[in-house]
Amino acid sequence: MSGCKPAQQKQSADPYTEKTWWKEAVVYQVYPRSFKDSDGDGVGDLKGITESLDYIKSLGIDAVWLNPIYTSPNDDNGYDISDYRNILREFGTMEDFDILLKGLHARGIKLIMDLVVNHSSDEHEWFKQSRSSRTSPYRNYYHWWNAEKGKPAYRWSFFDVNGEAWKYDSLTNAWYLHYFSQKQPDLNWENPQLRKEIHDIMRFWLDKG
Repeated sequence: MSGCKPAQQKQSADPYTEKTWWKEAVVYQVYPRSFKDSDGDGVGDLKGITESLDYIKSLGIDAVWLNPIYTSPNDDNGYDISDYRNILREFGTMEDFDILLKGLHARGIKLIMDLVVNHSSDEHEWFKQSRSSRTSPYRNYYHWWNAEKGKPAYRWSFFDVNGEAWKYDSLTNAWYLHYFSQKQPDLNWENPQLRKEIHDIMRFWLDKG
């Protein structure tokens, strides 16, 4: 999302055919782990991408779609985020990110960040607090079903081998919802405080330019 600028207001008889940049852009996807390793540790990193910017520019692309680079236990290739405001150590530092962003913009390339907000990692502090107590202020950041109400209605999971999207957690005698893996509990978007948290995270990255 970083580097995206609001489209200018235009008069258009058919807004669905208006040629805004994101409709017409040529987008190049970069998976950091396997793109380029700058330090020989066997893992691709942000510095490796920065070193390759002239090559990326030569492809004639308009934007780079960067797969998740946030702190994560990597149960699902970075799509299980445990800290939305920090960079996975294997990929580098926030300074490395800032240098990459500056280099992209200097070449007229936009950056699209892959920010996962359907769910978090179960190692995110929100979930740790949420599962700690039924009275936790973070409880409703996620979807819980208390066991005394009986087993929740079946929900299909994309990841679970049995296709079950509810995981029982004995700590508070309740199930939590996970449409992806058990280590990716779904965030509760009906909670206004959660929505504010996500808004602030997006603002954090957008403010980088």
